[in-house]
This record gives sequence, structure tokens and C-alpha cells, in this order.
Amino acid sequence: MVKFSKQFEGQLIPEWKEAFVDYWQLKKWLKKFQLLNNTNNNMHQSSSVPKSIISSIKNFSLFGHQHREHGPIQVHRKLASSTIKGDIYETELLEQFSDTDVTKEFFACLDQQLNKVNKFYRTKEEEYMERGDSLKKQMEILLELKSTFMEKHGKRGCSEDSKEDQSISCTFSNEEDSVRNRELQEEMQETSTNDKNEVACSDSPRADEIGKSMQMKREDGKMRTHSGRIINCKGKNLRINIPLTTPSRTFSAISYLVREDLLNQSSRKCGAEGSKVHVSKTKLHHAEKMIKGGFIELYKGLGYLKVYRNLNMLAFLKILKKFDKVTSKQILPIYLKVVESSYFNSSDKVTKLEDEVEELFVKNFAEDNRRKAMKYLRTSQAKESHAITFFIGLFTGCLLALLAGYVILAHITGLYRPQQHSVYMETVYPVLSMFSLMFLHFFLYGCNILAWRKTRINYSFIFELTPTKDLKYRDIFLICTMAMTSVVGVMLLHLTLLTKRYSYAQVQGIPGLLLLVFLLVLVCPFNIIYRSSRYHFLCVIRNIILSPLYKVVMLDFFMADQLCSQVPMLRNLEYVACYYITGSYKTQDYGYCMRTKHYRDLAYAVSFLPYYWRAMQCARRWFDEGQTSHLVNLGKYVSAMLAAGAKVAYEKDGSVAWLCLVVIMSSAATMYQLYWDFVKDWGLFQINSNNPWLRNELMLSRKAIYYFSMGLNLILRLAWLQTVLHSSFENVDYRVTSLFLAALEVIRRGLWNFFRLENEHLNNAGKFRAVKTVPLPFHEVDEED
Repeated sequence: MVKFSKQFEGQLIPEWKEAFVDYWQLKKWLKKFQLLNNTNNNMHQSSSVPKSIISSIKNFSLFGHQHREHGPIQVHRKLASSTIKGDIYETELLEQFSDTDVTKEFFACLDQQLNKVNKFYRTKEEEYMERGDSLKKQMEILLELKSTFMEKHGKRGCSEDSKEDQSISCTFSNEEDSVRNRELQEEMQETSTNDKNEVACSDSPRADEIGKSMQMKREDGKMRTHSGRIINCKGKNLRINIPLTTPSRTFSAISYLVREDLLNQSSRKCGAEGSKVHVSKTKLHHAEKMIKGGFIELYKGLGYLKVYRNLNMLAFLKILKKFDKVTSKQILPIYLKVVESSYFNSSDKVTKLEDEVEELFVKNFAEDNRRKAMKYLRTSQAKESHAITFFIGLFTGCLLALLAGYVILAHITGLYRPQQHSVYMETVYPVLSMFSLMFLHFFLYGCNILAWRKTRINYSFIFELTPTKDLKYRDIFLICTMAMTSVVGVMLLHLTLLTKRYSYAQVQGIPGLLLLVFLLVLVCPFNIIYRSSRYHFLCVIRNIILSPLYKVVMLDFFMADQLCSQVPMLRNLEYVACYYITGSYKTQDYGYCMRTKHYRDLAYAVSFLPYYWRAMQCARRWFDEGQTSHLVNLGKYVSAMLAAGAKVAYEKDGSVAWLCLVVIMSSAATMYQLYWDFVKDWGLFQINSNNPWLRNELMLSRKAIYYFSMGLNLILRLAWLQTVLHSSFENVDYRVTSLFLAALEVIRRGLWNFFRLENEHLNNAGKFRAVKTVPLPFHEVDEED
């Protein structure tokens, strides 16, 4: 039977762990009390009978009635002060325990936990109630605009509607809104969390509500966007905030900034009416989608709060039972009655709001179909199949067998010896190297997911993944073993044909065909081989390529960081694509691409393109959030771009001048990257930390792992020294050495991934952020604003 402490730890919300009952601390006090109680019993065992007689006489009066009325303890409830919300509970001991001091400490800790739970529950309840009120107002505004839209276009024929863009014509005031308004509101939320009228941003607990004072007067006039226009429809002034998440909206915002001065001048002559603006059907659909997402996240938060209440109630019950068992006192009925009547257990606002959200969602987003609505509101985890584990083992065995055959055959033919089989090493080996690096990285990502799950790091929430569609670590292992089995099998077949005297012209199309098959599987539109994950991956790659135009989220810049460690793989992909697209595989002219000027120029671009994408993401985040730390991070990727460009130039030229430049640029970039890895991404090197050179909160119990990881990261960051030292394995082609060094960089990135998300998780836990906040489209403003 699993202990309750394990169940409790496995079921609690990771981001709210500090707000739950500290069950382990209470158990420590209980064990201490039990140890002292056993010691006292051994010392006074001989006098136990007289003491029992005396204690029994004390418990009864002369008339045979019990003298005790209130039991061993009495819990006092103090009224809240003006600075503290809710009631405060304090326990008074009415009987003598074997160790009164330890008992007092135990009940003081128990009272503290009860007060903490009540306070947190009340705070979160108020937050969700305010968010629920905001969503209800948003829904009313949306329904009113949709009814206006239907009234306008209801009388028109279908043919007429299809020819024109359906929209509502309203007036808007020429008022500015800040692109960075949400970030400013987050800072205000952190400094004054008790202000109910404050409107928070996307990272704060009470985000995206309709505040009575929007604090628009504090914004910087230089940071503006068209999404903050105020429209007047049916006598209401509404600000429509559409996030600039796509290139079309970004270009629209830029064009608005260009036209803004002209609009400001013309609006002064227009008077109070302002200019005309159209709220199209597309905008209404997008607003409806945002409100729908807000309801889903609110419902998830309410579910978490119910789990929080039930688990804490069970924890109090379990620890009181243990206390009664140790002390032989009847404490459970007395204290449990207080816990049951406390605010976190007696309040029913969360249940009522949950019912209201269900009713609104079923009516407005599910066409009165409750089963359909529950699929959105109550997402269930997909059951893990034992068949996946079976196929992982099957493909792993096949992979090992095929790999052993390939290594033996390559050793017999002397394939990887220096200056041997140059055609094979120049044309076929890049394909094998490319797939090896790719699926090694994917395999390490699966290991990361397994480690995150073991340490209760909520990676799905951090990456904003759909729980029912995201890949589990078993799925990733299955994909890796299946893909590498196919790759190694094809490579073994190709090498076998070469040993049977087939010419390169006859078999050289096989590696290219393998690459083509993988590309077709990646873009396959049919619902096979994890289509949703493949589609999501392609969307992320699109966002990275167009990074200045798309709003940057955690998954986007996380994936861009992965590409920064896959520059050798991208260069191999570039060469293989050139080799097969130009038809060089037919003539065996593998040096054609190297002689082409366009290819050499593209090699420079591929070397620093991932760093360029990452730098553009930093620039976009600075534009959206206004934090100078993003500009400092941008400098790190600029230095990496310069170092990568110098390295490629040195590989082509080989002069001493380029070698000196490589050493200077790579050294500066390495120092920059190490500082950012340890201090910013991992959150380590905190001077005043309780853990030397680390941070106060650690997810892993063994500190040595952190020190070892820091040292290993330092060593692997210095892999560029191979360019200077020209070190290689004896009797092995230099390309094998390059693959080994590239694999070390991929391993370093896999190590970096775990600690990066650990730091992000601790940041979320520090702010008790367990559900994401969806920006809401409509903000009602006063005429004075």
C-alpha cells in the first residue's frame, strides 16, 4: 500500500506546492514527539499504575461527572485585522502532555498551516471570481456585437453577403494604447497584489480582467499599437485589444504607427465623432476564440482549487489521526471540526462559479451539447499503451543488431579510415551524420521529459502544450528507435550493395530517397504518425523563421535554442540538398557544390542563421515587453554569430589571421554564454543562497549533480578548441571526429534543457502560476479616459 505522503506529493499542483499543508514538517514534529514520549515511558514505567489511578480520579468530580468540558485542546478563532483577510486560528492546550513544549510547537505549526491554507484559498478564490466576472462581461459584449452584426446582415441575401466583407461600422476615438501595456500591468500587480481594481498582465494571477481603471495614463506614448483603438457601439466605448501574434497583425501595427501622426492631425479637425472603423466577422470570431480560451483556463483553475481543498482536508485528517495514535488523546474530533468549518472547506463560491462556467460554455460554445463542452473543459490524459513499450524494445533490438552489422562491415572495408573511400564519406556519410544528430537530440528530449515528470516539473504548462496531444517520453523513444532502425537498415543495405561491386551511380540514390521519405512523412496531411505533433512542429519552425513577425512564446525560443546546437546538422542538410537537387549524384561530382559560390555564401548563412533567428526573437520580446535583459540576451547571440562566421571563414581560408580572430571571438562568446547559462537560464550563482553557488530552491536533492552539470557544461562549451588544436582520433577520418564533437554539443544542450525548465518552473511556483491567462479582447472604458 502506497503511503499517503507519496500520494499527496503525486497529486498536488506543483506550482502551488508551497501553499499546500506542509505534511512532511508536521510528520517531523510528530516523530520527535513520539521519540520523547517513548523515552519518558521507559523512564517512568514503574510508576505508571499509580499515575493512571490519579489521572482517572482527576478526570471525575465527586458527583461522578466528568470534570473536563472542552477536551485536551481548545481552538480559538480570532477576528481578522484590517491588514489580514480572514480569521486566524490559535490552539490552547488544556491538558498536560508528556512533552508540552513539543506539543505546543506541533499545534503552532498546525495552526500556521491552517491559516496559510485559508489565506491562499481566499486569495485564489477572489482572483477567480474577478476573472469570472470579467469573462461574463466579455461574453455579454460579444453577444451584443454579434446580435448587432446579425441585425445588420440578416436582411441581406446570401449572394450579397458573400461578395463583401461583413462588418459593423462603428466610430472610434483616436486614442493610443501601449504594446507593452500587459508587461507594465504585471509589474504593477507584483508591487500591489492587494489592489482589487488593478488589471494584471498575462503572467500575473489576475490577468486580463476588465478593470475600472485601466491605468492607460501611465503608458509610454512611443510604444503604441493599433489594437488599442476605442470603438463606440450602441453607446458603449470599447477598447479592442487584439494581440500582435501573426505577421498580418504586426504589419498592420507598423502601418498604423506610420499613419498615426496623420491620424492625430486629422482627428483634431473631425471633432468628437472621430473616424470610422469596421469590426469584421473575422475579428468577432477571433474575439470569441479568446473568450473561449479564457473560460477553459478559468475552469481548469477552479478544478485545481477544488483539488487543493480536498487534498489539504485529507492531509489534516491524516496528520490528526497520527497524532491521536501517538498521544492516545482524542484530538481529531475537536480540531477536525474547526478545519471543516474553516473558510477553505466551507466556502461554496468555487462550486457555484464552476457550474456557471459550464452553463455558459455549453450554451455559447458547444451548441447546448454538454458532452462536447466537457471535452474542452475536462481534458483527460491519454492512456499509455503497453504496445508502445513492446515496440520500443523490438525496434531497439533491431537497431542494435543492424548497427552491429554496419560497424562490422564498415570495419572490414576500412570505410572510416583517413583518405579512404572519399566518395562515400563526402556523399553518404553526411546523411547518416545528419540523422544521427537529429534523433540523438530527440532522444535526449525524451529523457528530459522523463526527468521533468520524475521531478514534478510541469513542462506541458510551460510549453503551453495540449495534454491530450503532446508527446510522452515513450512516444519519443518509439519514434527515435523506429526512425534510426530505418536509417541504419538503409545504410547497411547501401553498404552491402557497394561491397557486392555495385557502382555508386547505381546505388547513390538510396540515401536521397531515404531523406525524401522522411520529409514526406513530416508533411503528410493524413492522420498517421502523430499528425498533431508534426503540424505543431512545423508551426514552431515557421514562427522561428519569421521570428520578428510572430509573437515569441516559450516553446518558440526553446526550439530556436535547440537549433543553435544543431548547426553541423544544418550544414550537412545543406550539402545533401545541394548534392541531390543539382543532380551531382548522377555524375559523382561531389565537389561541385563546394566549387559553387552561391553554396559557399549559403554555408556562411547556415552557420549563423539559428543565432540570427534567436537574436530576432530577443528583439521582438524587447519590443513587446520592454525589458532591457532581452537586449543583453540579444548581444549573446550576436557574439555567437560572429564566432560562427569566423570559424567558417577559417575552415575555408586557414590563415593565421582568421585563426586569431576565431580564438578571440569564440573566447568572448564562450564567456558570455557561460554567464548566461549559469546565472540567467539556470538561476545559479546566487551569492546569498542557502546552497553555496546555487539557488535557494532545488528540485534535485543531491547538490553534487548541479556542480557536476556546471563543470560539464563548461567543458562542453570549450569544444570549439578542436578548431584550433586540430585534434582527431587516430586512424579515423576527420569527419568522424566532427560528428563526435557535434554529438557532445547536443548532449550539452540536453543537459541545459533540464535546468532551464527547472528554473522556469520555480519562477512559476514562486508566483503560484498554475494556469495560463488568456488576453481578453474587449475593455470597456469611461468617456473620461
